[in-house]
Amino acid sequence: MQTVILVIHLLLALGMIAVILVQRSEGGGLGIGGSGGGGGGNFGVMSSRSAANLLTRTTAILAGAFMITSLALALLSNTHTRPTSILDQAPAPAAEQQPAEDTGPAAPTR
Repeated sequence: MQTVILVIHLLLALGMIAVILVQRSEGGGLGIGGSGGGGGGNFGVMSSRSAANLLTRTTAILAGAFMITSLALALLSNTHTRPTSILDQAPAPAAEQQPAEDTGPAAPTR
């Protein structure tokens, strides 16, 4: 379940990136598409205003779906019955070892 939502989440993110980059900003931006000034008139299906409205609405829908999948992933990741802390998972510090008293050379063992 979590994997399916994650794949949908990634596809929504890529879709939002694509739709945002296609939009024309006030300064021109990366807007793709004709300005309609190619001589014989504008024979396109949509006017530039309706295309901008469509892209804005598409961006809003993708952003809303992205937020929903974000919340779903956050809720699914919290499946622990009791809260844990990262400090509980850290290894215990090694006990400091006291140097042994130097009593001379050790006797060989066999």
